[in-house]
Amino acid sequence: MMRRLVFFSTAVFWLVVLVLALTTGNNGEPMRNERPAAKADKLVTMAEVARHARSEDCWMVIDTQVYDLTAYLPEHPSKPSIILPWCGKEASEAYKTKTKGRPHSEQADQALANYAIGRVE
Repeated sequence: MMRRLVFFSTAVFWLVVLVLALTTGNNGEPMRNERPAAKADKLVTMAEVARHARSEDCWMVIDTQVYDLTAYLPEHPSKPSIILPWCGKEASEAYKTKTKGRPHSEQADQALANYAIGRVE
């Protein structure tokens, strides 16, 4: 009886470890969906984007994709003031060059996908 209990407990433990490993990222947090398809395929006009031009409500267009970067502003590695002038606007060139002639990293491109909300008409 004791042997069965030890075997069963060990099996359950490893099953839980496997499930947690498959459902969390490298840092132990639940993995986020990179780009929710239904939300990211919504059509948005530039007039609608222009209405979201404040730090409390910041949307921008990068390569025809619309992003809501409001929640990201405080997380940006440099000051939010770098992004704020582009809220409510088309910002592809600014994003591609960081307005200094340097591209964003691959990690930045991947993180950006989390904020996609639609594409511009």
